[in-house]
Order: sequence, then C-alpha cells, then structure tokens
Amino acid sequence: MKMEKKKDNSEQKEYSAENIHVLEGLEAVRKRPAMFIGDVSVRGLHHLVHEVIDNSIDEALVGYCKNIEVFLNDDGSVTVRDDGRGIPIDYHEKEGKSALEVVMTVLHAGGKFDKDSYKVSGGLHGVGVSCVNALSAALKAEIHRDGKVYVQEYNRGEPLSEVRNTGKTDTTGTIITFKPDNTIFTTTSFNFEILSTRLRELAFLNKGIRLSITDMRKTDENENENDNDNGNGGFRKEEFYSEEGLKEFVCFLDESREPLVKEPIYIETIKNDTPVEIALQYNTSYAENIHSYINNINTIEGGTHLAGFRRGLTRTLKAYAEKSGMLAKLKFDISGDDFREGLTAIISCMVQEPQFEGQTKTKLGNSEVMGAVDQAVSELLTNYLEENPKDARIIVQKVILAATARQAAKKARELVQRKSVLSGAGLPGKLADCADKDPAKSEIYLVEGDSAGGTAKQGRDRKFQAILPLKGKILNVEKAMQNKVFENEEIRNMFTALGVTIGTEEDSKALNIDGLRYHKIIIMTDADVDGSHITTLIMTFFFRYMQELIKLGNLYIATPPLYLVKKGKEERYCWSEEERKTVVQELGRGKEGAVTIQRYKGLGEMNAQQLWDTTMNPEYRTLRQVTITSAAEADRIFSILMGDEVPPRRAFIESHAKYANIDV
Repeated sequence: MKMEKKKDNSEQKEYSAENIHVLEGLEAVRKRPAMFIGDVSVRGLHHLVHEVIDNSIDEALVGYCKNIEVFLNDDGSVTVRDDGRGIPIDYHEKEGKSALEVVMTVLHAGGKFDKDSYKVSGGLHGVGVSCVNALSAALKAEIHRDGKVYVQEYNRGEPLSEVRNTGKTDTTGTIITFKPDNTIFTTTSFNFEILSTRLRELAFLNKGIRLSITDMRKTDENENENDNDNGNGGFRKEEFYSEEGLKEFVCFLDESREPLVKEPIYIETIKNDTPVEIALQYNTSYAENIHSYINNINTIEGGTHLAGFRRGLTRTLKAYAEKSGMLAKLKFDISGDDFREGLTAIISCMVQEPQFEGQTKTKLGNSEVMGAVDQAVSELLTNYLEENPKDARIIVQKVILAATARQAAKKARELVQRKSVLSGAGLPGKLADCADKDPAKSEIYLVEGDSAGGTAKQGRDRKFQAILPLKGKILNVEKAMQNKVFENEEIRNMFTALGVTIGTEEDSKALNIDGLRYHKIIIMTDADVDGSHITTLIMTFFFRYMQELIKLGNLYIATPPLYLVKKGKEERYCWSEEERKTVVQELGRGKEGAVTIQRYKGLGEMNAQQLWDTTMNPEYRTLRQVTITSAAEADRIFSILMGDEVPPRRAFIESHAKYANIDV
C-alpha cells in the first residue's frame, strides 16, 4: 500500500485572520443559496416566487390588499403585482438609503418585525425578497404610492441607480419583476402547475382575496390555448377566489371521496389570543388527510397546532362515544388513529411570533398554540355532536370500524415485522440482493413482472444494485382497509426487502426506517399505460404508508427509452416523441422510411446490456426523484386517480394528457 508523506510544519501555510472571510450583505445568499431557499433546482426556483407572493399576502392579512396577480413572462422572468400599500420609499435614517432599497438589499430587514405594521406574517426571518433579489440576474421593483410611481432596478442584488420617480398614478401597490440567475439555478423554467397550486391554496386560506396566474410564454401549450377564444389574449390563465375558505378547501380535497356527513364541520374563533380556523369532514376512505398551516405556511412536519388538534379530537369524540354507550361491546381500546381514519381536515392558525424549526418552517414549536387549537376543536365538536346526533352516530360507527380493522391490521403487520431483516434472514425469495451492505451506497429496483425482473438481474451491477420483481399490479391501497394492505404479498415483500417497519403502540401508522437497507428506491416499469398504472399504484402506496421516504428523497422513477432509431450501424435511443422526431430528422433527413424505429413498450423487449446502458447505468441513466411540493395537492390527486369516482379521474386525465392518443 502506497502511503503519502505527511508535510512538516515548515511547508504548511499560516492560518491567521486573513483566512477568515466575512460575506457582506447579499453575498452570503449568492455563495450559499441552498441555506436560504432549500436548493437550487426546481423547488428553490419556485420558492423565489412564493417569497414575493407571501409579501403580498402579508399585505392582505392586514386588510390592505385584495388582488394578487402573477405573470410568467416570455423572457423567462416573473411578475408579481398586488394592490396593497406599496413598499415605503422614504429615507431610512439608520441605513442611509431609501426604505425600498433596504428591504430589497438587506437581510433581516422588513416591516414584519414591527408589530404595528404586521400583526402576523409568514416571512419572519426577513430574508425573503432580498434573497430573491440576490439570486436574480435582474430585478425591477415598481411602487405605486402617494399618487406617484417609483422604480428601482437591480442586478444580482446590486442597485443600478437610486429610486426614481417615473410618473403619477391613482393606484397603490407593488410590482416585482425578476429573472432568476442561470449561473445559480440548475433550471430557470417555471412550472405553471406548481405556482397555480400554491395560489389556489392561498385563495382557500385567505377567503375574499382574488389571485390569478397568467402564462404569457410562447409555448406549444399556449399556442393551443390561442386557438380558442378564452378571453385571455390566447394565454393560459387561472383565477382563484374563495368565499368560504377552509370549508371549500376540504370539499375540494374530498371531491373524489364520498362524505359521511353532508357539510364540513367548521369553526373560526380566537383562543389564547390566537386566531384559529378549522374545517373537517369524514369520508368513506381509509386515509388520514390532515393539513396544517401557520400564517399561510404549510407546516408539513406538523407541530404544536397539529398535536393540539389531535388531542382535542380524540378526547372529545371518545368522551361522546363512551357517553353514547356505543363502545360498550368493544373488547379492545380505541386509539387516536381510529378517530382520524377517513378524516380530511385543515387547521389554519395566525400566530404573532411563530417559532419554526429552521428557515424551512416545517414544524411549529409554540407551546401556547397547542392549547388554543385543543380548545377550539373541543368546542367545535362538542357543539356539533350535541346538535347533530344522527351524524354523530355515523362518525362513531366509522371510528369503531376503523378500530376493528386496526386490530386485524396489527396481526397482519406483526407477520410482516417477523419477516423483516434479521442479519439478512427472511428476505423475499424473489429479491436479488446486492453485495454492498452500506445503505448509502445501495439501491433497489422495484421491477414490473418476472420477465423484466430477470433481464434487470442480468444487466445490473451486483455490487450495489438489488432487484425485486413485483407480480403484476399491486393492491390499490387507496381503496383498501389497513389489514388488507398488510396481507398483500407484494406489499409484504416490499416492507421486508426495504427493512422498514410500521406501527407502534402509540401510532399504528408510524414508520420506522432505522433498518432501511437502500437509500435509493427506484420504480422501474414498462413505458406503456399498464406500466404507468403500476407506477401510480406503487407511488400511492409510498405516499400513504411510507411518505417519510419520499420526503427524505429516497424514492425515484427509472426512465427507460421509448424508441431505438437505427440507420446502418448507428443507433440512437429516444426518451420522448420530440426526441424521436429530432433523431429521424438527423439520421434520416426527416424521412421515417430511411431509418428503422423500434418502439419499446416493455422492459423485456430490451436485452440486459441495453437495459443497463439506457436505464440502470448511473453514468448515463435518468432518474426522476419523487418529491412533494404540496401535500394537500398530492393527497387530492392520489384520491382522484386511485379512488372510486370516475368523472373526476376522467376530467383530470383529459386536462393533463399531453397527447390525445396515449397508448391504445
């Protein structure tokens, strides 16, 4: 073994104050952008727009803004316009510059730290719009205030001039236009769906506020819109407005589910000086869908407000059920899980000084909010159950059914746990494991069918790639009771192969990933309709039962090619219809007859070497990471695609299908 010589002290450079670098102003943001916006890919890019919109929403929260418009411009920039008061432009004594420039260029600056200006706000770290400015190649702030229009422009966070008075106006508001810096972001193309989903969510959370998004980019999709007279100048546009807020939000999420009671149960109140708004509805499904918000921020990891909701719900419903005598014949205790099965709920609180865990703001820590929400839920349910005895009985019967199924699921789950990994024993017979036992270096392919599984086993790198063939379509967990899920052989095999367990005495759905054997879990199916359906079934299972693995970034989808185009000895793989046309143009000079085109509908149509070259080789493959940008929207889409109701599913597929004939 070759050993390197250690340098003596005389060769080492001196470590002194000169080696300590202080990043001034927005330089820190540009140097370490992920610290402020999460990442520099799709999520971080859209986070920029969310930060600007949140400023406008903060104006709405204090009653000064009714309309917020977002425009995706053809040059790649985004414009956010509101009719609020407009950012102040007067001279800031301490900073020696205009208040607008302070807000746009200084971290931890803004009116949100002044309780007289904003009672509640999402962006309490004060880095929002200044971060957007720092990470933009160009930004223009246009302020309508005091009957005048003020403008200041910036380049990568640096002002290009002083604030200029450019004219008169009879409106008030702020217009921010920015273009993301392509030297920082891996992509600068905004997704209309991601932004429209956030705007819809904000409309439900802030009833009476009108929000819209217009896509003004010249794309094929917008060209198609242009063929129809939609009144938007041919551009794609969506507008969101809610009169009843969270009540409408719950109905929207449950559009493909059958409700147990006619109307959502709703309360809007103030407890412990904390405004609390809650809407909930029971349905015939087996999923628990509770979404919590603080000052319009989706707290995806929950926190004290969610804990207060669960505590109040369980205590109040259990007390009513015991009082009614409906639990007398049960031979086992009812748990908190049972009260939440088939429940869709939205909890929204406004907190003056929220304590979040980090800049990502995903978990609330304020202890006083737990009591506020607990009281609100208790008050809401106590009144509702007393005033609606028929509905109360239906809800309690649903709880008893859930408890009975949970007992059956516990036995089925224990069977899975007994087969879990114990020093490599008890693994599924179909699993072709990898040699490396380090989860960080290992990956597993969940492959559709034994035939494709066999090809994948031959083509893989045995050192770090494991293969688990799945027999046909797995169980649709969206429509199955929990005990049926754990009794399903393919699902049991996935639990056992992955080395994860589910359920504790306190929480029957808690996921334990301490024994996770692979940090990359890759779904690999045929490139046809059946393959897409199987992928959706597996993703539904992960979303409902292993959502933490999605949040941690462990789940991926393999991307096998759709076509192989040949001319003579030259071969080119194509992953899309557009790519196929381009290759035909290059190899066959636009004539399909001049080339041979092979359409891969199944993985089994490729030999082991081809599958490795195109789909499994880390050097050349394309993996799509499964992420959750909005838990509420993901919940709604899975319930539409995998639920019982056909009309919502048909409408969704028709509106999202790229081609009229997908695969007949």
